[in-house]
Amino acid sequence: MPDIDIRTTGRAGRITLTRPQALNALSYEMCMAIDTALRNWREDDEVDLIILDAEGDKAFCSGGDIAELYAAATQGDHSYGQTFWRDEYRLNAMIFEYPKPVISFLQGFTMGGGVGIGCHGSHRVVCDTSQIAMPECSIGLIPDVGGSLMLALAPGRLGEYLGTTGHRMGPADAIYAGFADHYIPRDIWPEVIELLEASGSAEPIAQHAQALPDSTLKDMQRDIDHYFDGETLTDIRNMLQNNPSDFSEKALKALGRNSPLSMAATVEMLHRLRSSTLTMRKALEMEYRFTFRATQHSDFLEGIRAQIIDKDRTPNWQHADGLVPPVAVSKILQPLGADRLTFEED
Repeated sequence: MPDIDIRTTGRAGRITLTRPQALNALSYEMCMAIDTALRNWREDDEVDLIILDAEGDKAFCSGGDIAELYAAATQGDHSYGQTFWRDEYRLNAMIFEYPKPVISFLQGFTMGGGVGIGCHGSHRVVCDTSQIAMPECSIGLIPDVGGSLMLALAPGRLGEYLGTTGHRMGPADAIYAGFADHYIPRDIWPEVIELLEASGSAEPIAQHAQALPDSTLKDMQRDIDHYFDGETLTDIRNMLQNNPSDFSEKALKALGRNSPLSMAATVEMLHRLRSSTLTMRKALEMEYRFTFRATQHSDFLEGIRAQIIDKDRTPNWQHADGLVPPVAVSKILQPLGADRLTFEED
């Protein structure tokens, strides 16, 4: 298909996103093509590792291509989005659990659905231009595609901060937060990929990785833990409003752009997930509770309208005063029963 190039080269299964004009946004068909390739290569003794990369300088993958999903939902078809998210999440789990090395090269923007395919493999490579984020609350969704797992595991309250503000992480920040592993300058990526293809070993990644200065998020950790320690979004907002500082002013501005329901659900979701029994599948199942209901009960369609369709940047959020009733969060995160996300392969 024209949007993705799937092939084998040497000992490597190669997946290259090839729609740089759309910032390599991930369509349902692209997801399914990756799913099929990974299933085939899992049993192929001629393929020792997988390499994920993308054409263009601006983005590895800016997120999911939600135009069709929006169009279907506004015509009353909510099943398209439910199917898209279900199958995408199954792909995210497969990448996370894959028995062979999965190596991703993440230049430019890696956001939303791009995190789902690019940040769950065994070796995640960033460069100077890398900008990784989970900005879903700005469109009335929640950090999904397994992003909630990494947010829940991030140091201190970094997960709440990244998930509710959509803060963009450069290479050092991404490594510190657990979204990436190695920094390698972009100009030597072709050389490293050739070595990977020829050897079938992931060792060239560590051999070419370079050190970075300390993360700015690490420097912010004390403030983040102080202000984002609340049990609910209301607690966090109160702490930010009642303790003015440069940090709190910037954080409140970021929160003010996003859906209150989405942010409240994000905080609750991360608190529920944090435990010694946290797994990728548990994180995805929790995310699916929200996204299954998203086109009917969340701010998702309004967020897409304001940000992408009409581009007026003035969404009419539910609970616009920022005070989200606990019952609203409970309802959108309640178990789905027979509709729950499962991981059986068809």
